[in-house]
Amino acid sequence: MEQNTSQPKARGIALLPILVFLVLYLGAGIWYEYIAPIEGKMGFYVMSVVVAFGVALIVAFLQNRKRQFIGNIQLCAKSIGDVNITIMLFIFLMAGAFSGIAKAAGGVESTAHLLLNLVPAAFAIPGLFIIACLISMSMGTSVGTITVLVPIAASVAESAGFSLPLIVGTVVGGAMFGDNLSFISDTTIAATRTQGTRMQDKFFANLKVALPAALVTLAVLIAGAFNSNVAELGAFEYSPLLAMPYFIVLVLAITGMNVFTVLGTGIFLFFVLGIATGVTNFSEAFSAMGVGTNGMFETMIVTILAASISAIMRDGGGFEAILSFIRSNFKGIRGGRLGIGLLTVLMDIATANNTVAIVVAGPIAKTISEEYGIDPKDSASILDTFSCITQGIIPYGAQLLIASALAGITSLSIIPFLFYPFFLAASVSLWILLSAKKA
Repeated sequence: MEQNTSQPKARGIALLPILVFLVLYLGAGIWYEYIAPIEGKMGFYVMSVVVAFGVALIVAFLQNRKRQFIGNIQLCAKSIGDVNITIMLFIFLMAGAFSGIAKAAGGVESTAHLLLNLVPAAFAIPGLFIIACLISMSMGTSVGTITVLVPIAASVAESAGFSLPLIVGTVVGGAMFGDNLSFISDTTIAATRTQGTRMQDKFFANLKVALPAALVTLAVLIAGAFNSNVAELGAFEYSPLLAMPYFIVLVLAITGMNVFTVLGTGIFLFFVLGIATGVTNFSEAFSAMGVGTNGMFETMIVTILAASISAIMRDGGGFEAILSFIRSNFKGIRGGRLGIGLLTVLMDIATANNTVAIVVAGPIAKTISEEYGIDPKDSASILDTFSCITQGIIPYGAQLLIASALAGITSLSIIPFLFYPFFLAASVSLWILLSAKKA
């Protein structure tokens, strides 16, 4: 496999900015989560990821004294102005507006309650897993799904005598399934745009590893249901009209419609139906969309900063240093896929944020995929899958921290019952081992 001679000479020192970021962010997270916790705050969210990236960018600017300040700015501007970065930023804005108006219109609760009313009492836990999968796919957020469903799951566990960590772990697993496959999740947007592939193509590539893991998880939960108590979920109020837009958005996305059209349709439907049903009004609807877009600002700033740092590190030979390591230790297309997966896992462990992990690892993964002959849809799938596996398991990630806080248990107690993330890890590993062709 020949190296591209136009690439800068490999220089490990060029990776110093990302090392500084990891030390700052991971170090502060560990300190405030486990050593000196602050009451009411999650340790890994005390140090702003934007601040950590800002310091890292300053380090990147100072590294090469031969390059003038304006030269660094030009590198950053070229990277930020890349068409995929621009599209990603616009999609983040629309996804935020969609999330905001959907929540204000009551779409989240109506969809969850509609599905809960369909679950047979004898299969409460498997039913909650399926509902978490569908809600997360529709909403595009695992954290939002966990926030909605964990309180319900906790009450079901209490009434039926189920293991609380088991039922919470089931909801978290379903939420990660949907987050991994959703067309409007941050991770899907970041993975497809950094790899230059269509969301629809990435979805079907992803489905090959995610669906088997989900089916095995469901089989395990159904088998357990035959040996457990029967839980009566009760009757939940819902509006079919307010649940409908989520399903329409999901169908339109799967058919391959442009993501801007899909999100625009969803925003329009929730806006009109929310006002028509009296759940919201014009001022509240517009305000909700503003709140939703505001919630995306940190992700957008991180994307801009990460793109800037990546451009400087690439020019300094940092990417070539990573590639040299991968070339030496991972051979063939199978090795390239494994290298992308390992890179993503390490980034997610360090950042405790699967979207940030993909944004940072994405440009390097793109170079690896081109050099090793990996299809862009597969590299996007690997990025998203490995980030969701790691994010769904680490005890200091937002998903487990929020789930444990809502349920009143420790995040560590949930980990043994995270069947889906563990089965997904096995599924994607088997796919890499068995389906890869020789380069």
